[in-house]
Formats: sequence, structure tokens, C-alpha cells
Amino acid sequence: MAEKKLTRSNNKLLAGVCGGIAEYCDVDPTLIRIVYAALTIFSACFPGILLYLVMLIIMPQAEQQ
Repeated sequence: MAEKKLTRSNNKLLAGVCGGIAEYCDVDPTLIRIVYAALTIFSACFPGILLYLVMLIIMPQAEQQ
């Protein structure tokens, strides 16, 4: 069995971060995007934009298939 790696997805709207998290967790990317956007908009304690930028920098891009 292949080892799972957290990478930015080729299924992307902005940079593939939420798509990569969805692929890693085997859930629909739209669900992850909605939850992430809701947390970013409705929570003062969740620094969503900053966290997204950090994940964009540290998550490697998935290989093209």
C-alpha cells in the first residue's frame, strides 16, 4: 500500500491547499472548502488567510498525472 502524503492538489480553485487536504482525508473538496471558508469568516480566533498562505508555502505540489 502506498504511503499517503499531504500535497497541494491539482484539483484547485486557488492554490490546491484545501483540495490536497480533502484528498488526504478522502472527503469531497467542496466540503473542506466550505468548512475552511466558514471558519475563516465567522471565527475571530481562526487566522484562516495567514494559515492558508503558510500551508501554500510548506505543502509540496502534487505530481502531474
